[in-house]
Amino acid sequence: MELTDMPRRFAGWDESAFDVLLRLEGEPSHEVMCETRKDRERLVRQPMVSLLHDVARADPAFEGHSVWRYGKTPWWWQNQSAVVRVAPNVEIGFRFNLEGLHMQGAWWYAGSDQISRFRAAVAAEASGSVWGDVVAELRGKGFEISGDVMKRVPREYPADHPRTTLLRHRSLLAVRYLGCDERLRTPEVVDRVLATHEELGPLLTWLTDHVAP
Repeated sequence: MELTDMPRRFAGWDESAFDVLLRLEGEPSHEVMCETRKDRERLVRQPMVSLLHDVARADPAFEGHSVWRYGKTPWWWQNQSAVVRVAPNVEIGFRFNLEGLHMQGAWWYAGSDQISRFRAAVAAEASGSVWGDVVAELRGKGFEISGDVMKRVPREYPADHPRTTLLRHRSLLAVRYLGCDERLRTPEVVDRVLATHEELGPLLTWLTDHVAP
């Protein structure tokens, strides 16, 4: 069944969701967090739950998603996050805040063994060339490429290696800003998430094949 034939739970984020987040700006007191909790749950967190539910119905890759609840620090109240684990340390992430909705493909929090596998795959001509093309294509499509990047190339690789920039990564994130406009208040977000996931596909596949255990 096509997603367009399914009844959707996600209707978008209401404008009042931003009013709740505005109250939580800066260093909100414990009292303010308590006062806004019910509204935040209804207007901010539950739409994220509904969004991931609808996306998972269209693409089974999203079935194992987690939508974060409330932490002790203001950041967790100001940012509604969710994650889909693709492979060890390889994830699809979401964040909704006053800037709107962000979606990312991420490889991070990796141990030394995984970082070594990443570097070896980047250095190898066949897999490394593919990785370079994947990252360049995402950057060309407007994804922000970031991560934990060393100042120098790892000592076991030559300083003039053709992929020195990629070799210096100890994590890598490809982030797409999905906007803060009126479309965020409609079910159209589901289709935008699915389209972004398709664009992230080569990155997630490469990381799963070459880096994850």
